[in-house]
Amino acid sequence: MNFVEELRWRGMIHEIMPGTEEQLQKELTSGYVGIDPTADSLHIGHLVGVMILKHFQRAGHRPIALIGGATGMIGDPSMKSAERNLLDEATLRHNQESLKKQLAKFLDFESDKPNAALLVNNYDWMKDFSFLNFIRDIGKHITVNYMMSKDSVKKRLNGESSEGMSFTEFSYQLMQGYDFLHLYQTLGCRIQMGGSDQWGNITTGTELIRRKAGGEAFALVCPLITKADGTKFGKTESGNVWLDRRYTSPYKFYQFWLNVSDEDAEKYIKIFTALDKEEIEGLVVEQKAAPHLRALQKRLAKEITIMVHSEEDYNQAVEASNILFGNATADALKKLDEETFLQVFEGVPTFDISKDELAAGIKAVDLLTEKAAVFPSKGEMRKTVQAGGVMINKEKLENFDDAIDASSLIAEKYIIAQKGKKNYFLLIAK
Repeated sequence: MNFVEELRWRGMIHEIMPGTEEQLQKELTSGYVGIDPTADSLHIGHLVGVMILKHFQRAGHRPIALIGGATGMIGDPSMKSAERNLLDEATLRHNQESLKKQLAKFLDFESDKPNAALLVNNYDWMKDFSFLNFIRDIGKHITVNYMMSKDSVKKRLNGESSEGMSFTEFSYQLMQGYDFLHLYQTLGCRIQMGGSDQWGNITTGTELIRRKAGGEAFALVCPLITKADGTKFGKTESGNVWLDRRYTSPYKFYQFWLNVSDEDAEKYIKIFTALDKEEIEGLVVEQKAAPHLRALQKRLAKEITIMVHSEEDYNQAVEASNILFGNATADALKKLDEETFLQVFEGVPTFDISKDELAAGIKAVDLLTEKAAVFPSKGEMRKTVQAGGVMINKEKLENFDDAIDASSLIAEKYIIAQKGKKNYFLLIAK
């Protein structure tokens, strides 16, 4: 597999340094991507870099994931309008361990092959580096003029913020450049990869390697991912879409991918899955022939949910989705854990009902008109029941005056009433 060709057809190359492709075709090469450790989970914004490392390893090269423990203590000015909060060492170590577990789902760290993945943390080589030694040994090789010419610096200095840029942040590109030099000298790392906003920082590294070590190193960056409507990829109303289920449940994660636009689905399936070109082209044809079946979104959501979570999580997410939009059964409803159950019915009208009254049994007609205003009148409810349009917990209500009791509660707390195909109501027994 030719790594550069693979990324090219996937739309994952924004800029590439001359000689990079030749180097990768010549021999097994080590390459790295830096990952910000400011949280103990990756979010989907990190996935582009992670997928680059995955393809790099698939092509027979050695991927290095660099956790930016030291640089994370400073904050990268690229594409930012303000300084970030700085982290202590205990938090950074915790975050590093958590990120490695997530990365292990994409990269092979364990094999004895020469291209087994490595995880490093730049805090390990920066923590004992004195300021005097750093500015003497590293700082003298890169001029201020060179650093000022970088877009990340220019945009920040000429931006709307009157605060400008602290020396701490200004030094970031020099520290990132040193990371590349250190990995070049200790692990033979020849290429750094990342998002297009990192081009300036990465090329500072290649320049430092040339000036300090007389060596040649390479750079490759991918475009920053946006949505078809121009808004930022990976952000929802509730914030980031995380890979850790504590922050974004597998159901919500699956729903995110299932609900992307057709245009985005065609782009994302190339970037966020390892499906081959032929299979993706087949799915694109299928989508164009029957867009309403959403073949691209369904396959994208399947591949990435299984990769990040598991096949079991994917199957549960599909089953949960079918509850609202398919022919799910009462059994499927009862199998859902409470968190997923509440997410499935997020936003539907809710009513509080009395658990004590329910224990004694309530006629359905009284429950859905007097206790919970699902229907405005008993007459309307009677007609809808006769037409077969009322469901309790996904089971058709046969008679409008059937008794409903505590045995109908899901998780000893909830009843789902359905009027017609699409109108759901959540009854909460208290």
